[in-house]
Amino acid sequence: MAIKEHTISLLVNNQPGVLSRIAGVFSSRGYNIRSLCVAETTNPEVSRITLTSRAESDFTEKIKKQLDKLIDVISVTDFTDAPAVQRELMLISLRLTEANRTEVLRAIDLFGCRVVAMSEDQLTMEITANKDKTAAILKYFDAFGVEEMNRTGAIAVFRQKQDG
Repeated sequence: MAIKEHTISLLVNNQPGVLSRIAGVFSSRGYNIRSLCVAETTNPEVSRITLTSRAESDFTEKIKKQLDKLIDVISVTDFTDAPAVQRELMLISLRLTEANRTEVLRAIDLFGCRVVAMSEDQLTMEITANKDKTAAILKYFDAFGVEEMNRTGAIAVFRQKQDG
């Protein structure tokens, strides 16, 4: 079976221990959670957990059945092959020099990044994009000496159908 990345979103009761039980389902079956993003929804009693994991194609059905059995899980949604918009946020800090300043600022504009902090010798930028684009941007800026990088996990919503 082919290995691919799966994106799963769960609505859960906002209770202590829920995330631990969900992680336990993954670890007990030998799956690694590659990214994880958790936040309250518009209802503070409900949180959304979006996670990614690499596994064979029948992974989602197996794991979904196990997650649905957990008492605080309200729903499980698979975004893997669905028409969806997926994004992640990444912050990158670079060392600025006289030699690279102009090229770095030009690339930031070209890639649609946003400068969130800047001093004479350092710059921190923000990127919001799909995983492929954030990876490409990180690879590009790596040549300038990335001092620090931090990224969220993926978040996703279904793509709205177009009329007509």
